[in-house]
This record gives sequence, structure tokens and C-alpha cells, in this order.
Amino acid sequence: MRTYLPLALLSLSVSAHAATVDLVHPADAARVTTRDATLDPTVRKAADGGELVAVTFKPSASPSLILAPKQGTWAWQPDGTMRLRVQNGMPWPVTLIVDVASGDKHLKTVVGVPPGPPQTLSVSLKATSPRAFGMQVGPPMPFDDGKEKRLVATAVDGAVDANAVTSVTLSMPQPGAAQTVLFGKLDTVAGEGDLRAAYTGVVDRYGQYTRGTWPEKIDSDEGLKNAANRRQSWLPPVAAGGKAAAPGLDQFGGRTDLPALQATGFFHAQKQGERWWLVTPEGHAFFSLGVNAVNLTDARTYVQGREFMFADTSGASGRFGGVSDSRSDQGSQRDNGMNHGRWWDIYSQNVSRTLGNDFAAAWRKRSVDRLKSWRFNTLGNWSDPAFARDHRIAYTVPVIIKGDFNTVSTGYDYWGRMPDPFDPRFAAAATTAVANASKGVKDDPWLLGYFADNELAWAGQGPQGRWALAVGSLVQGPESPAKQAFLAYLKKTHGDAATFAKAWGVDVHSWDQVAARGFKAPDPSEAHPAVAADYIAFLKLYADQYFRTVAQTLKKADPHHLFLGGRLAVRTPETEQASAAYADVTSINTYTDVPEHGFDVAAFRKMDKPVMITEFHFGSADRGPFGNGVAAVGSEEERGKAYARFVDAAVASGVVVGTHWFQYVDQPVTGRILDGENSHIGLVGITDIPFDGFTHAVTVANARAGGGSGGVR
Repeated sequence: MRTYLPLALLSLSVSAHAATVDLVHPADAARVTTRDATLDPTVRKAADGGELVAVTFKPSASPSLILAPKQGTWAWQPDGTMRLRVQNGMPWPVTLIVDVASGDKHLKTVVGVPPGPPQTLSVSLKATSPRAFGMQVGPPMPFDDGKEKRLVATAVDGAVDANAVTSVTLSMPQPGAAQTVLFGKLDTVAGEGDLRAAYTGVVDRYGQYTRGTWPEKIDSDEGLKNAANRRQSWLPPVAAGGKAAAPGLDQFGGRTDLPALQATGFFHAQKQGERWWLVTPEGHAFFSLGVNAVNLTDARTYVQGREFMFADTSGASGRFGGVSDSRSDQGSQRDNGMNHGRWWDIYSQNVSRTLGNDFAAAWRKRSVDRLKSWRFNTLGNWSDPAFARDHRIAYTVPVIIKGDFNTVSTGYDYWGRMPDPFDPRFAAAATTAVANASKGVKDDPWLLGYFADNELAWAGQGPQGRWALAVGSLVQGPESPAKQAFLAYLKKTHGDAATFAKAWGVDVHSWDQVAARGFKAPDPSEAHPAVAADYIAFLKLYADQYFRTVAQTLKKADPHHLFLGGRLAVRTPETEQASAAYADVTSINTYTDVPEHGFDVAAFRKMDKPVMITEFHFGSADRGPFGNGVAAVGSEEERGKAYARFVDAAVASGVVVGTHWFQYVDQPVTGRILDGENSHIGLVGITDIPFDGFTHAVTVANARAGGGSGGVR
């Protein structure tokens, strides 16, 4: 229901071109309407002396308060900011949708308004996002600027003509019960000072968020050194370091309490009864408990162009600074506004403060000591290659295949376009990549195995995303090896072009039309089932060609070690089947509450093939970094519970032979240089201080999953 409020009581104090709207004091120059909401005209005095009126949003699809000029439009600053005094009248947070319109153009934002005293909501009059400031998640709101609470909208979408604003709508997304919000003056100011203030000075000299507190936060070099070097009091005796194995484990972390398996001198996969295992070189069952990105360089963040965010940028100009340029990356960097120039390696600088100038070797020793204490037994992908010389923990090696071979777009392309495995240059590039990756490690028993590439775009997005690789191949020109392979299949399957055209429901009269660049392939339909059948067949050919080429190249160069698959994220059934057929273990990156919600466990049981979860995590937003990861939980305590639930389910599946956490170190508050990710997902903070509660929960879960639990409490 839409209600027009009596102007004698509720009209707004504005002229046709004014920049101020006052919901409190009556006038006759504007209209206020509501839809499934009621406005109480009683003026309420706020603690700060301001005046507010209450609006109650009723349970409905989108209860709204609409403010509009009585005649004409409002002329606001084109590059300005809209401000609105607002107070949540409920004891819990409420969600407010702000829609600024100029005709059929809209500028929208969604903000969470916490309970508490009045604050100023600021909305930029042009689109913005944390990506424009070089990070994926913006600073938490509201913040105290020293004078008042400010709630700045860090994500604003759309566009309006600020010189001709026709309305401002304040609404809620389907509240389950009546929600009351109090509003005061709405006005505009020139510039985007409020937005810049939201990001100003958010990082201290240790890379920590300045406006928050948490148990592991430090404020001095001495405090940093003591906390980073402190031995956690709850650790069992095995935490002392060295090569000693925990009771019940062999030196590689294999379980001596279970029946022995085949000993080959290298890691391999073997089924025992109804369960798949990895097997240590000594012949013992091994569940790979790994951590990704155990390295010193993953926490670099760009400083240039956003020096105002940092309380101290001196580290960026010394040995912990450097220069990079990510602008050529049109995938993960395509909408990142701070993606080149000087960077600061905050994590390495903090490590140096605790271990001295020549810290790399000491850091590696400390890191392995910690990981083994926490009952991890594997270094996951992206870890420092120098760990290969440690010989206290199993490690993995990536094979990243690059070259001048053809590539295919699926539209996803976050990490780049798909390699064309039908191109002979791909096989040559794979040979070179394998030779480089296996150099010096192919006889090492501590090497668990090799990954091929990472999170390739095997599919696109949306309901038709499964077919994107087939469609992307057909849109290419006749010189494309992938298209040639697809055409060869289609000709063999359908014979002449007329038969093909009828089966697919397309208007073509010759194969040359299909071969031409820009051929638009149809979506599958019930009327033409051959389209889906042919797509599936080609996707299988494509995946088989990729995994067969890599597997044969790897086994020729290094017959001893495991091919651990392609770290699949976006994928299709055909991709999983090909990986299961050619890889020793299929590696899957999934961010779900339990593994079976991330991949088809039943399918792998049917194929009777092992799986390794090579990326998963749970993050929260209560330890500094603004983001809470791909799989978010409510608090630091919940991270430990979620970790245990995930690993326990993996062990119980019978086909999962390992779980690798992503990642070792928290991401920078201002975003890593790779893609701006800035989440609290680490075992340790940017200061290299472990998160005690989380690592304790991880240790207990790991001991249960990997065996050798003596002394864990």
C-alpha cells in the first residue's frame, strides 16, 4: 500500500533545486510518500542534539520511504556526496537500501545500520567499490572520525544525473517483522571526502587494522617479537621441532597403527578395503593435511596512489618494497583500481623484526616447526620452493604451463583463458614446464606430487556455463586447433552439413560456414538433443586431451611421483572424469561447509578414484582484515569448529585422501597485489603471530584425522 503523507505535517523543507531535505521541520516544497511503512511525525531529540523522526517499515516485499521534489528536480553536486542522518531504532542491525534516481537512471547501495546512537550515512553520487581502492572488501562501518559516527557506503552501483535527481528511496529487503529507523536531515556536499576518510589511516606500521582490537594485536617491536617467538603453551611435546615423528607415525607422517601398505620408496595412492589412502615411502597410510601458500611474499600490497591509507609507508621504500604492474592482467585485475606501482612486503618486514635481517632460513624452520606441531604433514601449493631442502615435511610442486599456444575463452577467464590442448605448441610447453618443475626433485621421497596449472576455466558462468568451452571453441576461426578438433568430431558424427544443420536446428548449408570465425553455436534444447550430446562429447575430448598430455609428459620425466591433478574449481563432469582417468589423484578446490557440498562424492566412489581437497578455508572479520573469505563464519571461534567439521567429513568420505587449507598467512588489510583479496583466513596474522584458539582447534582435528594424537589436548 502506498500512503501520501499530509504536507501540513510531513512535507520537506526544500526548494526545487535545494541540496537539503529536512524530514523533521514542515514546509511545502517536497513530497514524502511511503509504501508499507508509516512515518511518525513526532520530533525526537537525539543525544547529540539532533532531531529525528521515526519510520516503521512493515513486513512486506520492499517497504519504502520515498522522498521527491514537489516539482522539478533537485540539482546536486555531480561529483558530490549525499548525507543522511540515520539511527537504527531496533536492538539489532537492520539493512537499508538507498536508491537515488534521476528519471530511469538509478544509483543504489545497500548498507547495514547497527543499533546505537545516530550516525551520518554518506553515499557517493557516482559508482564506487572497494575494488576502486585496490581491495575486495572495504573497511567495516560505521567508524568514528573523532567527531561522530560515520556510515560510509563503500559499494555503490549504477549512475544518475546528479543535476536532475527525481527521488531518493529508502527501503528494506522483506523484513520479517516491523523495523523502525529514525531519519534526520538529508543534504549533499561537494567532493568525496567522506569516502576517502573511510579508507584513511586504516593500516598501522605492522600492517594491522588501526580501528579494531583483538587478542593478537601488538603495538611495539618488543611485543611483536615476544608474541611471534612464543611457544604455544597447549602444544604437545612433539612441538619441539627436529625430525622426530609423533607417536604412531613414521617420519613422513604415515600411520603405523594401521595395517601396512605397499612401500615403494615414494608417495603413491592405494585402496585398502573400502577406503583410499595416500601411502608414504615407507608403506604407511597417509592423510595429507596441508597448508597452501607458506611463503614470505604472498602478503605484498600496493602502496603507490593510496599512501593515505597507511600510517607509515617507510617500509615500501627500503628492502621490503618493490615495484610491480598488474594492469596487463584482465582477469583477476580487470576492475582493480590500485594495481601497479610501489608495493610493501609487510609480512616479511614483520618477520625480520622477530628473526633479524637474515631471516628466511629461520622463518622456514619456525614455520615447519609450527606446522608439525599443529599436526600438518604437507606443504600445499604456492609454498616456498626452498622447503624442498628441509626434509621434515612432505611438499608439492606446481607445473604452470605457459607458452604461445592457442587459448579459448569461456567468459569466466578469471585466471586467464583456457589452454588449447589440441595445439602441438601446448604439448611442447608442457614438456618445458615439467622439465623445470621436476628439476632437482624427481628423486626426492619427500615430494608428494605435482599439480598441473590452477583453477582453469573449464566452464563459464550461468545456467549455460557448462557448455562455454565448446561454444568458445566454435566461435574461433578455422586456424584454431580446438575448433579443428570439434569440426572433425562433428563431421564424423553427422556426415554432411545438412544433417548437422537439422540435428542442431541451425541455418547452415556447408561446413565452411561452421568453420568460419564467429560461428554462433546454439544453447542445448529439448527440440535438438544432439546439441548437448555433441557438447558433452567434445568437452570429454578436450579434457581427455589436456589430462592425457600432462600425465604422459609428467610420467615420462618423473615416473616416481604422483600426478595430483589440476586443482579444479570451475569444472564440469567431463573434467572430473578425465582427471580421474589420467591423474593419480583428482585435486579439487572447494569452499563449502563440508566436502560433499563441493563435489560429487558418489561419482568418485562409482569411478573408484581418490580426491584431494586442495583449497578450503573459513574466515571471519574479527581479526583485522576486512574480508571473511569465500566461506565465511561469524567469529574466530567458529573457524575452528568449521575446520574440524570439514576435515572429519573428508576423512569419513572414503575417497578424500587429504585436505589443504588456504592459506598460511592472513591477507593484507589493503589487499594482496595479485587480485586485491584481503581476508582473515590465516593460521597466523600479518605479524606472523599464530591465532591461538584457531590453531588449537586445528591441531585437535588434525590429530584425529592424521593419527599420532598422543599428547594433544
